[in-house]
Amino acid sequence: MANIVTQIADKVRPIGVSTNYGEPVEVGDQTLIPVSLGWFGFGGGGDGDDNGGGGGGSVSIPIGAYVRRPGKDLEFEPNLISLVAVSIPLVWVTGTVLRKLVRVLKK
Repeated sequence: MANIVTQIADKVRPIGVSTNYGEPVEVGDQTLIPVSLGWFGFGGGGDGDDNGGGGGGSVSIPIGAYVRRPGKDLEFEPNLISLVAVSIPLVWVTGTVLRKLVRVLKK
C-alpha cells in the first residue's frame, strides 16, 4: 500500500499553476487565457492482510478568462454561469444560518 501512495504522490507533485491557468489561445486579434478553480483529493486504507482500497476525485470549475485585446490591457472576464452555479449553494447556506440565528436570538 505504501508503494501506491508514493506513486500517487509522484504523479500529483508537478501539478501547479498549469492546473488552473490554461494555455493562451489566439481568437482573431484577441488572446484568451482560460482560468479555472480546481482541487483534488485522495484517500485509502487497509489492514495488514493486503486488504484495502483507495480512491480519489477532483473538481474543476471554469471561472473566466483573461482577455488581451489590441491596444488594451489584460482584463479578467468572469464566467457568469459558473458564478451563478457556485453562488446558489452559498446563498442557501447563508440564508439557513441567518434563519437559525434569528430564531435563537428571539428566545
